[in-house]
Amino acid sequence: MHHPGQLIGRRVFLSALLLPAVPVASAPAVWPMFRGASPRQMGLAEGRLAANPKLAWKAKTTAAISSSPVADDKRVYVGSMDMSIYAFERATGKQAWALKTKGEIEAPPTLVGDALVVGSADGFLYCLDAARGTIRWKYKTDDKIAGAANAVAAPKGGGHWLVVGSYDAKVHCVDLKTGKPQWTFETGNYVNGAPAISDGKVIFGGCDGTLYVLRLLDGKRIGGVDIQSYIAGSAAVDGALAYVGHYGNEFVCANVVSGSVVWTYKDKAFPFFSSPAVTADRIIVGSRDRRLHCLDRRTGKALWTARTRGKVDSSPVICDGKIVVGSEDGRLYLFDLKSGKEVWSYQIGKPVLSTPAVLDGQIYIGSDDGYLYAFRA
Repeated sequence: MHHPGQLIGRRVFLSALLLPAVPVASAPAVWPMFRGASPRQMGLAEGRLAANPKLAWKAKTTAAISSSPVADDKRVYVGSMDMSIYAFERATGKQAWALKTKGEIEAPPTLVGDALVVGSADGFLYCLDAARGTIRWKYKTDDKIAGAANAVAAPKGGGHWLVVGSYDAKVHCVDLKTGKPQWTFETGNYVNGAPAISDGKVIFGGCDGTLYVLRLLDGKRIGGVDIQSYIAGSAAVDGALAYVGHYGNEFVCANVVSGSVVWTYKDKAFPFFSSPAVTADRIIVGSRDRRLHCLDRRTGKALWTARTRGKVDSSPVICDGKIVVGSEDGRLYLFDLKSGKEVWSYQIGKPVLSTPAVLDGQIYIGSDDGYLYAFRA
């Protein structure tokens, strides 16, 4: 276990090693993972965002989309419950390719350079050529994969490692180039969310009620916090602190170094499935109580709540002082980060469980109606 004071320098070093796909420019040309560009899963997007976006296009799959899209400068990629992973042209929404698997794809895909990685309910993690949709390799787990793979620079030199949870109750670490396992770690129940990676640690919650801390290098458990309830969503991690909601109707801030809960937020008796977005001083998370909650990051006290007309399982993304989030009420919303006031909404009409990708001021999100939607200024 590292002393917290040692982490600062290492964090700078690690972030320099992270995804090669994230340029230094003010607005990135890629939204590579379910929660944005950082393996710490903070849910933050750079650039401007129009207060009144317009529908640019919608692209059809043949079943519900609960998967969350990712995007590079040319294409948007998303899984569908029709068992296929799709690539659509960002400019037009025209289908570039589709690949059929043997199970529904609710897991968000992950982009690493020219590779696209996605898990399926058939138990396989697929690595595809992002431009063509051809399979480079597939890695077998023993049950469905519902969460995104996280990608990080391999700790032992070149290349990237992928870390993904499965309903086989394990977390798997796989080499991006070869598809060969580096390690696996067994928990007591399903792993539904995407693991966060920060400071050489892998942090994730399981349906066995534990927030786990593993060493990235070898998958050995080096800490954890007993949450005592299913953790279905993904944690956001900053330094020693992890932020995550759970099925016991609470949202917690946990210190993964000391193994203690720093604060707990509880309001109504409804679970949190949504993964949080975290700024320097605020946390935004959706709840099954049909509201979006804004908490003070230091204390866990509510600053405001914003109402929708359905469960908010979609995970919010913060961009340009606004929050982008979907709701089971069939709408996509923009809320003001400071006040929680609704800035804009778009009536899709079917539940929106997908999490938005926000890139260059554009928003991409899937819906239960089987369409991927693109909005821009």
